[in-house]
Amino acid sequence: MTRPLLRRADDVSYESVDAADGLSKGVLVDEDDGAPNFALRRFTLDPGAEVPEHTNEVEHEQYVLSGEYVVGIEGEEHVVSEGDALLIPAGAVHWYRNEGDEPGAFLCAVPNGDDEIRLAE
Repeated sequence: MTRPLLRRADDVSYESVDAADGLSKGVLVDEDDGAPNFALRRFTLDPGAEVPEHTNEVEHEQYVLSGEYVVGIEGEEHVVSEGDALLIPAGAVHWYRNEGDEPGAFLCAVPNGDDEIRLAE
């Protein structure tokens, strides 16, 4: 049986993501916490940060918490801001770019399990 969990904001640690300068990730809940199906993560994207084109083996559901930044998906770019939601299908080439003066932040839910990230050529 899955046990309930409450994680306070102060208990979440953030680390830089190797693939991109200016991108940080904090894991809010995942399988290590007993979540049987999904992981919930919070990312921050610094002003001027760019995440290169890449693919993931799993889908992403994202919700923009703050800031305004560009998300590219399969050759189309979208400016997103607080309250916007996205579905990035498994295998879709996508990227991020923060051209503004404020950091961006978003939640990202993904299925538990292995996820291989591949930089696009």
